[in-house]
Amino acid sequence: MSEVYVLGGYQTDFARNWTKEKKHFSALMRESVLGALAHCKIDPEEVESAHVGNFAAELYCMQGHLGAFFTEVHPAFSGLPTGRHEAACASGSIAILAASAEIEAGRYDLQAVVGIEQMKTVSAGEGGAYLGTAAWYEEEAEGVEFPFPKLFGRLGDEYDKRYGLKDEYLAEISKINYANAKLNPNAQTRTWYMNKEHALCRTDDNAAVGGRIRIADCSQVTDGAVCTFLASKAFATKYAERQGIQLADIPKIKGWGHNTSRLRFADKVMESREDRYVLPHVRSTITSAMKRAGIADVNGIDGIETHDCFTTSEYMAIDHFGITEPGESWKAVDAGWLEIDGKYPINPSGGLIGAGHPVGATGVRQLLDGYLQVTGQAGDYQIDGAKTIQTLNIGGSGTTSCSFVVGV
Repeated sequence: MSEVYVLGGYQTDFARNWTKEKKHFSALMRESVLGALAHCKIDPEEVESAHVGNFAAELYCMQGHLGAFFTEVHPAFSGLPTGRHEAACASGSIAILAASAEIEAGRYDLQAVVGIEQMKTVSAGEGGAYLGTAAWYEEEAEGVEFPFPKLFGRLGDEYDKRYGLKDEYLAEISKINYANAKLNPNAQTRTWYMNKEHALCRTDDNAAVGGRIRIADCSQVTDGAVCTFLASKAFATKYAERQGIQLADIPKIKGWGHNTSRLRFADKVMESREDRYVLPHVRSTITSAMKRAGIADVNGIDGIETHDCFTTSEYMAIDHFGITEPGESWKAVDAGWLEIDGKYPINPSGGLIGAGHPVGATGVRQLLDGYLQVTGQAGDYQIDGAKTIQTLNIGGSGTTSCSFVVGV
């Protein structure tokens, strides 16, 4: 299999509200792409193809045909082959998979991948209904206020039923992600206040939004775009020479995993009733990426960027990565393993709860953060000595799962 190299990229500031700035969706894409070109020192004429990951611009922005917007960024892009990919919150990762496959097939040597979502165009209620289309809308979301907090509340309920789950562990996860976000200059919540006591409080400023899920347990509604460049070995070799670096210093996608389970959460639970893992297809996605990377288990990973759309999804990820036995994620929380300087750092960027969650951009942001970590460019949220990072990006209620292992 041909190797796929990650050359770097650019992330917009996830704290910005592009609607309040009266800037069009195209401006969001333009900043991410031009920023990535400048950061990576790539000429626009070198880009051969582009893939755009986006969930619901047709709803939030009344705009489809997003691949064509890439051609609006620079005159050199006119005529390029482009496409848009959608898989709910995993849209960005599906775009990465498509770009990687084309490089492996020898079609192109340099590709841009853009993940993008502009979400602050509508009210919270309307946006919650839009997000409900990532579930089986008529059966799980129609007429339900904020359906996804409720679905992921049910994930916590399933853990509680099978293994027991105390809210204090979810509150600790929230606290860690908010604390990490304060170290990330692009994080949406970097100036916000949060501690474990606040995450545990049951007052109006931490209201319930879906069963056991409260405001502190939720990822953010975010405007954001991320662009990264993927390259073949041939291009990466030439790129390394002109940058004055060694090819071995450029990170690669060492492994990937991708599974899709049934759409309804109740069907997932039914299928997993005899399994040790609550979401076995998520587990398989993680272990497939490890296997392709030649990594035996989580001890071969220096850090994780996981899909904490809610604290319950990160709690699930802990045991699904194999950090603990199934149902024992609380042990990792108790032991302090998830901290940036812990045994198994999770979401040093702040994750979706702290850094933000522009839905179609999240998978690309995770890959870029993996690149920053393994090249020692993550700044204040750098994991000391990180050489291998694994991502987990989930669309729907554990429906589409994608994972990448990035390393040097």
